[in-house]
Parts: sequence; C-alpha cells; structure tokens
Amino acid sequence: MELPSLLSISPIYIALSGLLFVPFTVRVGLYRVKTKILIGHGDNPEMLRRIRGQGNFIETMPIALLLLMVMELLRASDVWLHVLGTSLVIGRILHYVAITEIGPSLCRPLGMLATLIPILVSSIWVLIHAL
Repeated sequence: MELPSLLSISPIYIALSGLLFVPFTVRVGLYRVKTKILIGHGDNPEMLRRIRGQGNFIETMPIALLLLMVMELLRASDVWLHVLGTSLVIGRILHYVAITEIGPSLCRPLGMLATLIPILVSSIWVLIHAL
C-alpha cells in the first residue's frame, strides 16, 4: 500500500542535487589521488577550483532545497516549485562549470543569479505565506 506524500515536487530537485553532488565530489577525490594532495588544496590552483566548485554547491543547496520543501508544504503551486527548482539546478550547474573552468566564466554570474533569485523568491514567498 502506498502512503500519500506531502511532498511530490521538491524531492525531484533534492534527488537531482544529489546526482550532481556525486560527480562534483568524485572530481575532487580523483584529483586528490592523481596529485597525492590528501588534505586542503596544496597550493594547486586546479585543486582549489575543484574544492570550491564542490564547496559552493554544498554551501548553497541546503537552504535552497529547504525553502523549496517548505514552499511545497505550504501548498505553493506546482509551477512555482518547478520554476524555482529548475532555476536552482541550472544555476548550480552553470556556476560549477565556470568556477572549475570547464565552461566560460560568464556562466558564474549567471549561475549565481539563477541560484540566488530562487532563494530570495522562495524566502519571501514562505515569509508571506507563513505570517
């Protein structure tokens, strides 16, 4: 018997975030093995980029995903949730490819906007609907 779920949309974006986190982390680990840098960045610019790409991801995603879950619990529309969740995931990918220099540097500010706007919008939405 399947239990009804209070959350049906935010888990999608939580799962996508988990799927992104794995390769971001593996890239750091593989580079650690290759360079034998076991702790820190060892004054290696590539290691620092990889660490910060992974770190920035994990620093921003928890609050963004928590806000998305709270919005869903407060019965935000599916459209709001999908727009904000999609923007968040795309934003994190854009930021990662820029900070790790896989892609053009223009992706970094675009990625930050695509991340911070959903955090700002969802924060305001939750505040309005929780009062």
